Amino acid sequence: MSVPSLHHNFPRVHNAMWPGLVGKGPDSEPPIGLDTMLRLTAAAEVDGARFDGVDLFLFDPHVSIDASDDDLARLADDVRALGLEVGSVVAPVWQGTGGGSAMGNTDDRRLFVKQVRKACRIARKLRELGARPYGIVRIDSAASPAEWAKDPVRYTRLIAQTFREACEVAGGFGERLAAEGEICWGGMHSWRRMLELLELVDQPRTLGFQADMAHTLLFTLGYNAPEDRILPEDFEWRQTERLQTALRELTAALRPWTIDFHVAQNDGTVHGSGSHDKTGHHCLPDDPNGKLEIVRDAGHWLRDERGRLTKSIRHICWDGCMFPNAVMMEQGTWNGILAAMLAVRAAHGWQG
Repeated sequence: MSVPSLHHNFPRVHNAMWPGLVGKGPDSEPPIGLDTMLRLTAAAEVDGARFDGVDLFLFDPHVSIDASDDDLARLADDVRALGLEVGSVVAPVWQGTGGGSAMGNTDDRRLFVKQVRKACRIARKLRELGARPYGIVRIDSAASPAEWAKDPVRYTRLIAQTFREACEVAGGFGERLAAEGEICWGGMHSWRRMLELLELVDQPRTLGFQADMAHTLLFTLGYNAPEDRILPEDFEWRQTERLQTALRELTAALRPWTIDFHVAQNDGTVHGSGSHDKTGHHCLPDDPNGKLEIVRDAGHWLRDERGRLTKSIRHICWDGCMFPNAVMMEQGTWNGILAAMLAVRAAHGWQG
């Protein structure tokens, strides 16, 4: 992929660290340590340009959700020593990581909010240390679509209640939350349900949407929610204008809520690894089976319906979960990803 020569510096270009953890473990491949992920990110280079920063998963063995202030000071020093900044952070809200379902019983929901509180403390501390100039705290419902489907009205209301409590906590730390819609999270598994939940929580200053290009592509297909599909059942991938129309409809609904954005590629399928449920299949930017034209389709999120830059996203992050370790340990992988990110910024960025 060629990189245009425009020298925009916003949105800042980040790499996600959690692909070193998500889908890894005893029943998959070993995790890749944070130091290694940071090193690979910092070493990536395209015509002298590099990544500006990283987004973090607040979970061992990368960053403990119970990290001390001294631990966070060392983390901030390590990141800055590599010429990077921290942006968004992922709160470990799921059962098995110390959290609980946002639509579960009282204890589950208490644990969910507790993990959000801990994540917001870390996020604020990294801001105070000067290592994190922007970014959000990422959450989801920590519940499956199958469980949610047993009582959609009740469970959506419970998720909204839990999210409102989480918003109150986040506001106290000066943080914003972003809910990442994915087909694997109950009550957030389709574009229509995601919008319904955001409107029910009704805290736009504190809760927004995190859009991932791979996951939202599956929203158009109605995976796990066929009643909400935008593309017709007879859709074929060669029908480019049909896809563009669907993406325009999708982003018209969710763009006003979008406060965090993941650049990604998807081949129109789902994938799961380790303990992670099947979700949008992330691919490398130049995967021949990729269904997105990354630069063009990122514009649906970064520009309004008239094609004007929204400038509402201060940084964009590459998300490529569940790649094989052999692929992730190749420096060329990250150089190619950086090229795609710089191309997005060249097309939809600005000088700030």
